[in-house]
Amino acid sequence: MQLNPIHIALLSPIAKEKLYIKYMVSLRCKLMVQEELKKLNVKHLVVELGAVELLQDITQEQREALKHNLLKSGLELLDNKKSILVEKIKNSIIEMIHFTDDEPKANYSEYLSKKLEYDYTYLSNLFSEVKGITIQQFIIIHKIEKAKELILYEELNTSEIAYRLHYSSVAHFSNQFKKITGLTPSFYRKLKQKRLGNLEDV
Repeated sequence: MQLNPIHIALLSPIAKEKLYIKYMVSLRCKLMVQEELKKLNVKHLVVELGAVELLQDITQEQREALKHNLLKSGLELLDNKKSILVEKIKNSIIEMIHFTDDEPKANYSEYLSKKLEYDYTYLSNLFSEVKGITIQQFIIIHKIEKAKELILYEELNTSEIAYRLHYSSVAHFSNQFKKITGLTPSFYRKLKQKRLGNLEDV
């Protein structure tokens, strides 16, 4: 018997609560969080960037134990609503730049506003208040980190990287890269090649 979407939805587990965790931005961090939840016998549905969906109510004792154990690994369980929203903004940007090849063609303000269901002006002001930098500056920093990664690990030229990261021109990309790193993309590439050459001589 084939189940229709309504039956599937009824049979699917329903999350009881969502926890938000600061600095959980890699696969290693996800696995660490899963391990801590397992130790505390807390059943969970999914662990994603910065968040965990639980299948059961978590006791205050379990919450405190999880908070304490995560801190040992440099992760932080968030309680404050503003901190949670700022973490959502950060994780949305990190996911968008580092973990998908399909960055939004629309501007970032529209993307974040739609994804997080808040007015962008509010998100922008809150982010600046809590982090001390603007959302735009945070995006630029991560785009340049992604560009460095593409230069180091992929055979893409400067023009292809600029296009992939949705820069309006190669000149704009090069200027931002130099502003953040102090080097031009081509000089950074030469350093990489020189480093690889030195390793081959060892």
